[in-house]
Amino acid sequence: MTQPPNQPPQPGGFGAPQDPPPGGGFGAPQTPPPPQGPPQTPPPPQGPPSGAPQPGYGYPQQQPGPYAQPGPYTSGPYAQPQQPGPYGQQPGYGYPQPQFPGAPGTPPPGGSGSRNPFKGKPALAIGAAVVALLVVGGSVWAVTGGDDGKDKKPVAEKSDDAKPSVSGAPLNPGDGSGDGGEETEDLNEGRQAGESKVLWYKEAPDAPGSGADAPGMWITDKTAVKAAYKQLFAFDVGDGKPTWDPIAFPQKICAVTPEKTGDDKIVVAYMSGSSDRAKCNQLQEIDLGTGEKGWTQKVDDGELFDSTLSVELTVAGTTLMVGRSQSGTAYDVTSGKKLYDKKRYGDDACFPAGFAGGKGLLQVASCGAGGNNEHDEVQGLDPKTGKVLWTQKFDKGWRVARAYSVDPVVIYSTNEDKKAWNISTFSAGGKFRSQVGFDEDFAPECGWAILERDLQGCAGVAVAGDTLYLPTEATTGANEIVAVNLANGKEKWRVKSPVDESMMPMKVEGDQLIAYVRPSYDAGGQIVSIPTGGSSHKPVELLQNPQGTADIENSFYSKAIDWVDGRFYISTTRLTGNDDTKEKLMLAYGK
Repeated sequence: MTQPPNQPPQPGGFGAPQDPPPGGGFGAPQTPPPPQGPPQTPPPPQGPPSGAPQPGYGYPQQQPGPYAQPGPYTSGPYAQPQQPGPYGQQPGYGYPQPQFPGAPGTPPPGGSGSRNPFKGKPALAIGAAVVALLVVGGSVWAVTGGDDGKDKKPVAEKSDDAKPSVSGAPLNPGDGSGDGGEETEDLNEGRQAGESKVLWYKEAPDAPGSGADAPGMWITDKTAVKAAYKQLFAFDVGDGKPTWDPIAFPQKICAVTPEKTGDDKIVVAYMSGSSDRAKCNQLQEIDLGTGEKGWTQKVDDGELFDSTLSVELTVAGTTLMVGRSQSGTAYDVTSGKKLYDKKRYGDDACFPAGFAGGKGLLQVASCGAGGNNEHDEVQGLDPKTGKVLWTQKFDKGWRVARAYSVDPVVIYSTNEDKKAWNISTFSAGGKFRSQVGFDEDFAPECGWAILERDLQGCAGVAVAGDTLYLPTEATTGANEIVAVNLANGKEKWRVKSPVDESMMPMKVEGDQLIAYVRPSYDAGGQIVSIPTGGSSHKPVELLQNPQGTADIENSFYSKAIDWVDGRFYISTTRLTGNDDTKEKLMLAYGK
């Protein structure tokens, strides 16, 4: 565990303020020098989990997180000083320690080994580490798409099952003729008893040598839709035949709405041109059921240094929020009509830095850049009007990195200087409820968020009711899924992967958590259900993917996954532009 730096405290104290201002902000825990003698903290909770830091050195239940909200709290991020002293309540030494990049908010590496470069090494600046990892991870994990030079074909044996195949031809042209090509391989040959079927498999269209994005994946009751480079493809969920002709955009796709609307619509953003000065400012609505094009819009640039070189699209109810680097514009998603702008505000020159949607709309703002009052804020917005419903201020040094959930609000934040992270939940009115109160190496799969916050860019996180589900890190072998009680931040239960491969939560259906178990070299992946209530949380197999396609399934490193109506879908989110072999686009399994 990383020990605090041996330096004098900075002005302003640490953790909860000694004389909190009216209305209060949320103060981050600042790491003081080791205490001389017993730490000035209340006793820790009884029975800390195995492996947790020892009391007095940051057991999370007894130290403030990044909020330090004044109030009648005796533990957690809002705890008030119980004894006089230069630091008030000690912020501890090791509140969930730096898990960068292995902490929540990190993409999977291209190979094996620890995801945490700080373990056993000097405490380096996270920013530098992220840049270095981007060079390595971007070229291996994100850019190569996980092919890792293998792209092997499964061994085939005779079978009487349906015969979806790998084709040497380009991606299905969408005219109903199938993939075509002279050389095909049956992916269901050699399928063993109890294994699922490959319903269909699609190879990707050609992409430029520098690579291209293949964002999003949307599943309706009849159609699976996938974006790739400049096109949008639609496949029948059962047999993979085209349900409508591919849609070709004039330039490359640069952003999409991650979730479809209630009436199965999405919005795609594409570039205004192909030059270095082209903007990601062209919007097109698409009906997933028919492939029909709806409304279009051009997104204007913001003020100086606030361009549309890149944007993020977020849907909250009937509102589409287009986020630039320092502002946002909202549209009616059904008509394309502009609703309002979100711009700079306040004495601290706060500007919108990211949005998260769903059942509500969150705005993360960056305030006071470069000044003594530099900090992040989270605001709850009325999606239809943009009115601010509540604001929560994070202390200097804490960056709001991800929104694991909008309803309920669950925020993951990081402190670069302290190599620390925090997961906190808030009420519908924005009041602090709890923070994760135990030390754990969580490992959801999250994309890189360099130009934008990408607040909702994580897979392997599920939230339902009062429970957060997160996977733990496992450098080798099985990992666990941990259920966290959002009412108090404590662990409810945990369950180990049924095999020696990592398991990640996908979604909650009724009283069952649906999880994906990764494939291995000699077995396909699994879809399992885990009872969320009762005393037993043993995974029950819903689908065992065939060993014959384990190599293909396992090479989707930069991926989107979904489980809908008893079918499992996996697709790439990045094309390498490699001309040596056909690239994967999408694979569907079922019974």
